[in-house]
Amino acid sequence: MGSLFRSEEMALCQLFLQSEAAYACVSELGELGLVQFRDLNPDVNAFQRKFVNEVRRCDEMERKLRYLEKEIKKDGIPMLDTGESPEAPQPREMIDLEATFEKLENELREVNQNAEALKRNFLELTELKHILRKTQVFFDEMADNQNEDEQAQLLGEEGVRASQPGQNLKLGFVAGVISREKLPAFERMLWRACRGNVFLRQAMIESPLEDPTNGDQVYKSVFIIFFQGDQLKTRVKKICEGFRATLYPCPEAPADRREMAMGVMTRIEDLNTVLGQTQDHRHRVLVAAAKNLKNWFVKVRKIKAIYHTLNLFNLDVTQKCLIAECWVPLLDIETIQLALRRGTERSGSSVPPILNRMQTFENPPTYNRTNKFTKAFQALIDAYGVASYREMNPAPYTIITFPFLFAVMFGDIGHGAIMALFGLWMIRKEKGLAAQKTDNEIWNIFFGGRYIIFLMGVFSMYTGLIYNDIFSKSLNIFGSHWHVSYNKSTVWNNKMLQLSPATSDYEGTPYPFGMDPIWQVATSNKIVFQNAYKMKISIIFGVLHMIFGVVMSWHNHTYFRNRLSLIYEFIPQLVFLLLLFFYMVLLMFIKWNRFAATNPMPYSEGCAPSILITFIDMVLFNTPKTPPKGCEVYMFWGQHFIQVVFVLVALGCIPVMLLGKPIKIMQARKLANVQPITGADAEVGGMSNGGGGGGHGGGGHHDEEEMSEIFIHQGIHTIEYVLGSVSHTASYLRLWALSLAHAQLAEVLWTMVLSIGLNKEGWYGGVFVTVVFAFWAILTVGILVLMEGLSAFLHTLRLHWVEFQSKFYLGQGYAFQPFSFDSIIENGGSASGDAE
Repeated sequence: MGSLFRSEEMALCQLFLQSEAAYACVSELGELGLVQFRDLNPDVNAFQRKFVNEVRRCDEMERKLRYLEKEIKKDGIPMLDTGESPEAPQPREMIDLEATFEKLENELREVNQNAEALKRNFLELTELKHILRKTQVFFDEMADNQNEDEQAQLLGEEGVRASQPGQNLKLGFVAGVISREKLPAFERMLWRACRGNVFLRQAMIESPLEDPTNGDQVYKSVFIIFFQGDQLKTRVKKICEGFRATLYPCPEAPADRREMAMGVMTRIEDLNTVLGQTQDHRHRVLVAAAKNLKNWFVKVRKIKAIYHTLNLFNLDVTQKCLIAECWVPLLDIETIQLALRRGTERSGSSVPPILNRMQTFENPPTYNRTNKFTKAFQALIDAYGVASYREMNPAPYTIITFPFLFAVMFGDIGHGAIMALFGLWMIRKEKGLAAQKTDNEIWNIFFGGRYIIFLMGVFSMYTGLIYNDIFSKSLNIFGSHWHVSYNKSTVWNNKMLQLSPATSDYEGTPYPFGMDPIWQVATSNKIVFQNAYKMKISIIFGVLHMIFGVVMSWHNHTYFRNRLSLIYEFIPQLVFLLLLFFYMVLLMFIKWNRFAATNPMPYSEGCAPSILITFIDMVLFNTPKTPPKGCEVYMFWGQHFIQVVFVLVALGCIPVMLLGKPIKIMQARKLANVQPITGADAEVGGMSNGGGGGGHGGGGHHDEEEMSEIFIHQGIHTIEYVLGSVSHTASYLRLWALSLAHAQLAEVLWTMVLSIGLNKEGWYGGVFVTVVFAFWAILTVGILVLMEGLSAFLHTLRLHWVEFQSKFYLGQGYAFQPFSFDSIIENGGSASGDAE
């Protein structure tokens, strides 16, 4: 069976590279992305490895590039991204890259420091400008005041004597700016510390000022404080220093203030010119760097990834050859050898690399080839657990079964069309959307599952046609096969009026496709009819799905030549499932085929037995109740005898599953006279998990288990399978339950919301229905498509993980993680994790 249905065959190889060719060869392998290297130096820490200095140099280059990127983003400059991936530079090119980055960083830091100094100077001059303006207003107001005391205070600034007789008052003042949010606390502190012996005036600066350190906009206020004596002056200055207020010199005379203001304005104009030139130069530097930044990041990350990978290698005794061990897909060995030859030619080495296949008993990694279509489905499977090496891969079958089971719960033509169109839009625009890389996790999940969403929408449209349901209404494509032979008044006045399929009300032929549209207008028995139909198809699909899962285990057992699991697990499991649950499915088809309203007794509609009651009586060996007059107890001849045989054989399968395999293992150990067994008896080792995947690879770790452990494990798995067959069958009834809930919610939204708007008449009716339709559309998309869609998705996921995959899928492997430049760059340069 091809690699689509199983993981790739893997080989453990040993690689010998000449030291001068190792870098180029590893670079070629990174471009190829098909080799997973093993760490041959697990006991050596990262700081003691051979190429640690080169990795540090790459870290330093990445730091400089991140600094450039931060500055470019700060200025809002677009970075050129051609989508191309340049080749990894040669080791000698690292020096040129380091010099380029060093020059750019130093130049940018120097420009930033100059710009910050200029901005700080500009801020100081701006604040001084506002102080000179505001204090002039303060002085003018106080000069106009005719109060003698205030005149004396104004005249006494900085050594001017007061005009009052008998007093020698000397008032001083300081002026500055402070953050507006600190001003109330600043004023209170001045009042308390100086005991009310200072006079504070303040005015707000209307426009915000830019902080030169971080570029934030800060609102500030100008203040001037009058005081008397050196002690208060010292105290005031300490308070200003504590509140980080900036003090500026302010002349006493108006003429001096005007002269200083003119000088400040001249210096501000000069600073504006210099600042503009500095910003232009900075912008030119960043624009030039933005053109190459993406490519630089890719080059540095490739170099770093190569040296991380080379740190996993061993050196031979001559120190001239590097030795590596790696897992490679068996089908790609020739491709890998060609890449190694290309790397050797690029390096100019004359010694070809050597790739030898090694024999090993280790479990290889699991590698499933995917493309953009199958990748999302494989991710659903791997989320449960990575497949064990070479076991059956459920992903190809999930491509069909997953959207189909989802559609059984979500069946609606309208809702499916919305989902399909959204998925189709993402598929059509996938190149552009993929290029717009975003950290929005929800969007990344939607985009990654675009093909799943599209298929779920398409399948939902199909099941919606089967249910004949579009936004809770029906499509009358073929016309109804039911006819109303009553007059209009009879129909309107009799709510419980029914059409009988035994009369001419029904044409007697099935509807061509899906459900007859007349069921959508039925009142009392619409849900009863749909419940019976959907409940039965849920059980039918569920039983078939589980049988298919058990059959998949047969492929695992035959591939791994696990004869014991095939005989003592697969066969009794399949027989148990067929004789009980598949027989119940057959009873449904027999009932549909043999009983009808137009059939004569004993196969008329009233004689049809309940499948559930019949199945319960069968399992419990109960005698069926006496049927109505004219009806028969059983649906076909010999039914009772067949049911008894089926139950007895199914019960007989339980001890076979429970004891068959452990007894055979015990016998094999006695024959080999070895406790525990090894080697030759590996076939009898291995246990199944839920009836399917055990013994992959011929034995596994169970070869060394004690017999008591084997009996316990087998007992657990047998009980799990037997009880799980019942619970899993019932679990598929979620298909019916969610389908019913979805249909009822759609009907509620139509009846309680949209129909109200449609019943309005007149011009205002058009406006009203527009508003109601918008509300209905929002609820439809938000509740029925998104929330109900998510609910149906999760239930479908559970049906696949638990009910289906537990029959054959172990999921105990580990993923193949090749050294790949594409994945390293896509993950943001986590080279160490990918390389190791």
